[in-house]
Amino acid sequence: MPDSKNRGDETDELPPTGRLAGIDFGTVRIGVAISDPGRKIASPYELYNRRTPEKDAVYFRELVNQEQIVGFVVGLPVHMSGDESEKSKQAREFGLWLSQQTDLPVDWVDERYTTAMAREVLSHSRLSPKKKKAQLDKLAAQILLSTYLESRSPGRSTRAID
Repeated sequence: MPDSKNRGDETDELPPTGRLAGIDFGTVRIGVAISDPGRKIASPYELYNRRTPEKDAVYFRELVNQEQIVGFVVGLPVHMSGDESEKSKQAREFGLWLSQQTDLPVDWVDERYTTAMAREVLSHSRLSPKKKKAQLDKLAAQILLSTYLESRSPGRSTRAID
C-alpha cells in the first residue's frame, strides 16, 4: 500500500476527529470517498464529473454541508522515485483551490498504486467494463483515503516522509 506523504505545504492541519473526504484528482473526473466520523472506515462516495470552476465549487461546498466534512485528503500522484510530477503540481493547485472554496484544511497522500489497486479489485468483479470504469476513480479515492487513515491510526507513526 502507498505511504502517506506530507511535503510540508498542506493548507492547515486536519482536525483530529470528524469526517474526511478523500479526493482522487483528475482534470475530467474526480473520485470522492468519505470516512466515518471516527475515521475507521473509508467508503467510496461518488464520481464527480468536472464542469466549471463555479459549479465545481458549489458541488464541493454542498458535499461539505451534506456530509459534515471537516477536511480533505487529496491524492498526490508522484513518480516511482517519489519525485513529484506535473500532475502532482495540478493536484496541489486543486487542493489549495478546494481549501479556498470550502474554508477547510487539505492534506496530501501519496497515491502511487491506488489506481492499479482499484483496477485489480475491479478485475475480480462481475461488473461490465462500463460499470468498472465508473467505479474506478471512486475506488481509488477510497484506497487513498484508507491509506491516509491507516497511517494516522493510534500506534502508527505520523512522521512526514520526504
